[in-house]
Amino acid sequence: MKEFAKSLAVVVLIALSSFAAAQTLTGTATNGTTGKPAAGDEIILINLSNGMEVAAKTKADNAGKFSFKLTDGAGPHLIRAIHQGVTYHQMAPQGTNLVDVQVYDVARKIPDLSMTADVLRFEANGNELHGKRLFAVNNSSAPARTQMNDHNFEFYVPEGAKIESAQARAPNGQPIAAEATPQAEKNRYAIAFPLRPGETQFQVEYTMPYSGSLKVDPKPLYPAQHVVVVIPKTMQFSAANASQFQSMQDPGSSDTVVQVAQQTKAGQSLVFTVSGTGTISESPSQVASGTAQGQGEGPAQGRDNRPGGGLGVPIDAPDPLQQYRWPILIGFALVLAVGAWVVMKRQSATAGVPAAYVPDPTVPSGAARASGGVAAPRSTMLLEALKEEMFQLELERRQGKITPAEYEKAKAALDQTLDRALKRQS
Repeated sequence: MKEFAKSLAVVVLIALSSFAAAQTLTGTATNGTTGKPAAGDEIILINLSNGMEVAAKTKADNAGKFSFKLTDGAGPHLIRAIHQGVTYHQMAPQGTNLVDVQVYDVARKIPDLSMTADVLRFEANGNELHGKRLFAVNNSSAPARTQMNDHNFEFYVPEGAKIESAQARAPNGQPIAAEATPQAEKNRYAIAFPLRPGETQFQVEYTMPYSGSLKVDPKPLYPAQHVVVVIPKTMQFSAANASQFQSMQDPGSSDTVVQVAQQTKAGQSLVFTVSGTGTISESPSQVASGTAQGQGEGPAQGRDNRPGGGLGVPIDAPDPLQQYRWPILIGFALVLAVGAWVVMKRQSATAGVPAAYVPDPTVPSGAARASGGVAAPRSTMLLEALKEEMFQLELERRQGKITPAEYEKAKAALDQTLDRALKRQS
């Protein structure tokens, strides 16, 4: 009898091991433009436990269905769908066996593009001026489509500027290095990066010779809700048209001057002059936030920066190198938070006019708002945050950044919180 029990236990263990080794991840690919199945689209399974390893490939069937055998275990994975040359991604956290991904048709030109914010930040030290320009571009096309062409997003830099780096970030994605290509018109550049539905963000950094004063013409190519200029308090700002800009003191940083122009139009003249020297130091809250989220200043190294579908590391994939998370938004979040507060307060005071919604760029667009600027349910936002935290915890464990004891303690707490959140939502 004892021998039989031992044999049965061995059989059960073998069966369980085989079951664990052969878990299946299934899903559906849907065309968000047509609402129909994305039949025939290539679907790629990426194993995040080993960096960005491609584990398997398949194609969506006529109903948009696809499936993968998870022979590499039940760790975190990423689903990449390629539609009309552009990639789309969806996380499959550890333990997930069902995941859906949405793709969109591609158009060379979409008229429904606008700028949530265009932020210009300047610092000067001696005979050199450092500029950083941050763009938040909103694609609200209906039906939803992705814009993609050889010069997909264009912008200007000041005369004599030398571009040091450029980055791009898809909606709900991670920033990667991008290439800014000079155009026929002087000081005009383009980045060939897909503008998917939602908010895409770009950052461009440049340097230029400086003799104590610089005249800047942003030359906006898109209408913008806010054009923001940020300089150290030791520098001076002077607008060619004083009525265009309003001073908005940043309560979280006493060493900056913030000037904002609202509801600007494409091609509008917004000339201003900055003079003097100085640098902007991060506030304690920014430093704490950067430390907590593993922020860094440099672009990711050793990555394929080619834009478009299937050409490089996905911009909207969770980045295993967490130190590069959110680098393009340093200083950006604080400036827009101030702008949002002032605009909402001012417009709320106007009888019969509801306060304007200005999204917080530190929150992914999909989670930050529903249609019309209404915040998404808190339970949904909590679940997304918990999933992200669990993914980050797994990465830190695999990179040896935390001890086994710290990992077990943190995972137990996250599991308990996630379980409560799921029960509350259901």
